[in-house]
Formats: sequence, C-alpha cells, structure tokens
Amino acid sequence: MIDQSLLDILICPETKQNLSLASDDVLQSLNSAIGGGSVSNRGGAAVAEPVEAGLVREDGQVLYPVRDGIPIMLINESIQLPKNA
Repeated sequence: MIDQSLLDILICPETKQNLSLASDDVLQSLNSAIGGGSVSNRGGAAVAEPVEAGLVREDGQVLYPVRDGIPIMLINESIQLPKNA
C-alpha cells in the first residue's frame, strides 16, 4: 500500500487539506456506485473500474484514487464522494 512517510507529506492539491487512506466502507460504497454506472471523475470521465485504494480529503468530500500503489494526485482524476460514503 502507501508508505506512512509518504502519506504524512501528501496533501490535497486543490485545498491543501490532509489526506487519509479510504476506509473499506468508503471504498465499498464508491465501488457499488461505480458498478451502477453513476460515477464520473471530476474531469467528467466515467469511472468504470472499481477503486482498490484511495486517499480521502480531510473534509470527506473527495477521493484521490491509488493505482498500483501510486496516488493519482490530479484534481481532474479525483472523485467526488457521495454524502453517505
């Protein structure tokens, strides 16, 4: 997964808020929505593949996906989380 020392220095490029690893509950809720075809990233592209890991912004509103152990810290690749995630 992500090394804790890396996680300690990563911040949201948009708001500069701290990030934390997404919980299993958040990932399950998001992947359920992805399976239903109702998720797009903030750049407007449909998210078709399940998210295996992610970093959640401190306010809980946005997730940055982690692919192959690499955090994708691009605002357009981030995903707005549902209010109940």
